[in-house]
Amino acid sequence: MISIRKSDRIFVLTGAGISAESGLRTFRDANGLWEDHRVEDVASPEGYRRDPKLVWRFYSERRAQASTCLPNAGHVALAKLQASLGDRFFLCTQNVDPLHEAAGNVDVLHMHGELAKSRCASWGTRSACGREPFVDDKVYFGELPHCACGEDVRPHICWFGEVPFGMDRIDDELRQSSVFVTIGSSGVVYPAAAFAHAAKSFGAKTYYVGPERPENARAFDEVFLGKGGDVLPSLFEIT
Repeated sequence: MISIRKSDRIFVLTGAGISAESGLRTFRDANGLWEDHRVEDVASPEGYRRDPKLVWRFYSERRAQASTCLPNAGHVALAKLQASLGDRFFLCTQNVDPLHEAAGNVDVLHMHGELAKSRCASWGTRSACGREPFVDDKVYFGELPHCACGEDVRPHICWFGEVPFGMDRIDDELRQSSVFVTIGSSGVVYPAAAFAHAAKSFGAKTYYVGPERPENARAFDEVFLGKGGDVLPSLFEIT
């Protein structure tokens, strides 16, 4: 059990494992493929420029699949924990699905983007039209979408070679946290795999929850083996 004191601030990082329990396929398999596609073809700026229709078909299929999935007991447990702790709770996820929000979590930082959001391809550049990423859970299997400014519209996803979202806030939250918990993340993908080491260096107690030991297991003070949906509902004690 993890004891949460009145003075504690908790940083929770979730990875693909918690979403997999709800039926969502994890992105990468042992062969480096993402749902039968090469990573560089569907998850890189170069792949998008080369074949935007393939990329949109890939993410449209994922949007369609995500719409059929529901939060599991692990998601619900984290929503209840946030409701109890308020602003002393921070949730950062590597997942692009909306299952945390569907369970009741608020102010979730999706460091790899959000599946249901799209953005103008110029967003974040000097030539940006000013339109912020917008919720657009449509699926595109035919004509490609375009922004009012004339640019293409792309999925609001952090692809390989791009900087994850919210890194400044993540760094601030890691420095302030006294309890750090990773759930269902393999400890392979950086920079998220380094968060546990960072939190520990700032003095936080570090914990891991997942069915298998992660690659960065040495960064954790304690590892709880098991599915998030089984472990999380009874893991936290608020004192």
